[in-house]
Parts: sequence; C-alpha cells; structure tokens
Amino acid sequence: MRIGLYQNNPTFGEVEKNVADAVNTISELSADLLVLPELFNTGYQFLSRNEAASLAEEIPGGFTCRAMMKLAKEKKMHIVFGVAERKGDFVYNSAAVVGPSGFVGLYRKTHLFDEEKLLFDPGDTGFRVWNIGGATIGVMICFDWFFPESARILSLLGADIICHPANLVLPYCQYAMPVRCLENRVFSITANRTGTEKRGGKKLLTYTGNSLIVDPTGQVLKALNGTGVGTIVLEVDPKKAKDKRVTTRNDLFEDRRPSLYGPLMQ
Repeated sequence: MRIGLYQNNPTFGEVEKNVADAVNTISELSADLLVLPELFNTGYQFLSRNEAASLAEEIPGGFTCRAMMKLAKEKKMHIVFGVAERKGDFVYNSAAVVGPSGFVGLYRKTHLFDEEKLLFDPGDTGFRVWNIGGATIGVMICFDWFFPESARILSLLGADIICHPANLVLPYCQYAMPVRCLENRVFSITANRTGTEKRGGKKLLTYTGNSLIVDPTGQVLKALNGTGVGTIVLEVDPKKAKDKRVTTRNDLFEDRRPSLYGPLMQ
C-alpha cells in the first residue's frame, strides 16, 4: 500500500488558493492514502469564533470536501484532511475522509488546544475507524496526540494506520509519535504545516513542519524538514500492524488488564 502526506503553508483565509495548491500537488502523486494538515484550507489563527464560523464549511457539502472528493475519484485514492466544519450553530475542528467512491467519514477533534476552546465546540464523534480496502485507518487531530488514550482507542478499534492532520506549534509530537506507534504496533502519518501566523495582535505562531511517517516498531520511515512545503509517498505493508507480539509470550493487547485500569475512566 502506498501511503503519504502533504505538508503545506496556507495563506490565511484564501480557501480556494490553498485548496488549489493542494490539488495541483496531489495530482502529481500516486498513492492509495494521503493525509493533509489540520485546517489546511483556511489557516489556523482565527481571531474570533465568528471568523472561524465564516470560514467553516458543511461536510460533505462544502467547497473543500467537494474538491477533495473529485480529486480522490480521479486519483483513485483515499484522502484525509482537516477543515473547520459548520453544523447548524456548531463549529468544529474536524477531519474528513474521502475516497474513490465519495465521502467516507468524519471525525471532530476531541482535545481542543489553547484558544481553540474559544473558537470551536468540543468534538462529539468519538474516535472512529474505517476500512478503506487493504487497511483500516483511524483519525486523530493535532493535540489529540498528547493523550495516549487517543492512539490506544483507535488501535483497539482495529486501526492499522493512524492518520494525524496537525498544526503543531509545540516541539514534542515528532518525538512522541514513534512511541505511540511502538506501544500500539501501528503505522502513523502526521501531516503538519509550516510557516508562521501573527494576526490581530495575537502572539506569533510558528509551525514546526517535520511531517513524518512511522512504522509499528517506532521507526521513522521518512520525514520532511521544518520549513518547506512538500510531500512524502512510500510503500508499506499494513499487515505488519496486525502483529501485536512483543515476545513469543507477550501480545501487546492480550496482555492488557483492563480490570485494573479503573482510574483511567475517572
């Protein structure tokens, strides 16, 4: 299976330009699964909830989702991408999954980061997985990585590959994702953005780039640098994520003892 990612530096608010840039780049790629960053089409530093709502779209009926569905059909690939979603009076930081046959599914960010709490409603979908043929994928968004429960739940639900759209400003995630993959024996695709934003007198945000793909042993298969726009596509065997053995006597999931994990639910 050929999996990959797109690392971009969007121009804030210029949705049509940002989507066109992505479409033009992805059109040159050959992949089965591609992951784009969080809020790849709008930029990240909204000044208010009203501004976020004004740039948010319905899923799957909005401009961005329709463009990505058209691209997925033409390229015969599955695409995971982050967008601001408008649903009635609610505004979510979401990720959509589309494929050759159209819309596949939707995930709304569970763990909102910093000022996102002023802009978005808490995600209500819970963690979800989808079988896309050849692999089962799960989705989490950016700050979700900080909570090991996110990757664990997706893995327990059967995800072979965790798709991780991100707009990372903290320096830790790229070091942590190999651990998330190792402790769950899954692949991960973290698609981050680059560049900076400083709008409306807010503090400067610098995005860390360094998008990466990690295998179930915690090995970084390939990563981009911290500043450039670019892509990665490589071939993996998703079946490797089915093997949860650590030793001949230890299976990562069979050795779990949930009856002793009560405090995790408090």
